[in-house]
Amino acid sequence: MLLAFTSIACAGELRAPGKIVAGTAFKIETSASGSGTFYLVGPTHISKRKVELGNGIAVQPEEVESAGRYNAIVCTGECTSTTFYVHAADPARLAFLVHPSRVPVDDANAMSAVALVFDHFQNLVLSPEKVTFSVTPRNAAPVSATRQSDRGIAWTTMTSGRKEGPVQVAAAVGKDDAIRVVQQIASEACNLRIKGEWISGRFLVETDPVRDCSGNNVPDGTVVSFTETDSAGKSTVDVPIKKGIAKVEIPVSGEAHITVASGVVTGNELNVAGRR
Repeated sequence: MLLAFTSIACAGELRAPGKIVAGTAFKIETSASGSGTFYLVGPTHISKRKVELGNGIAVQPEEVESAGRYNAIVCTGECTSTTFYVHAADPARLAFLVHPSRVPVDDANAMSAVALVFDHFQNLVLSPEKVTFSVTPRNAAPVSATRQSDRGIAWTTMTSGRKEGPVQVAAAVGKDDAIRVVQQIASEACNLRIKGEWISGRFLVETDPVRDCSGNNVPDGTVVSFTETDSAGKSTVDVPIKKGIAKVEIPVSGEAHITVASGVVTGNELNVAGRR
């Protein structure tokens, strides 16, 4: 009696390294020998090629540029597979957002800054990384603080400075940094004062230069409200600031009481008697 045996090659066990970094070459070890077909399936890449088993299967850097889960498959007479994960490489760039683009001066926690940490291959770096945030006011030394990223994101809040004008807000990680510019504007008017005078039978009222409590000029276009109270009742006129002051002509007949306000800030008061 003759017995016939059929030999079927086996792909054997596959073993990937314990930690693999994006864009790095490595070998997948196998216990099999001979030739076979190798498949690599990743988040953004699929490859197939003939390989010789026994000395490890070389995986090229460009095959593992995307971080995530990969499947390695080797088929001979039968197929075997293994799963491994590719981790992001070292931080190389930031995506940086700052809000808002305009902010009042001397406002606590007025600015929010968020940085997303990526490697050279655009993978979000999930490991904790130190991100340095800084604010550089015009003609002043920078102020900085370091925050550790959590799952690729680092954030902080910052208080605006006391002087109006542009400030640079920056974030840095590794050798990369990103800069945004925030315009600091005057806060609410402070120490609002008015004066009045008769000119050719007309009573004109105007403010002193309108500034905030830090001495910054309140921007043109900010509304100042003048209110007149006399025997006929009360009337209010809203006037925008132009060239740093607000002024208005107020009809006066008899005794009148005039007040001024901008937002929640009120100023001095005028008492005037009408002229004919």
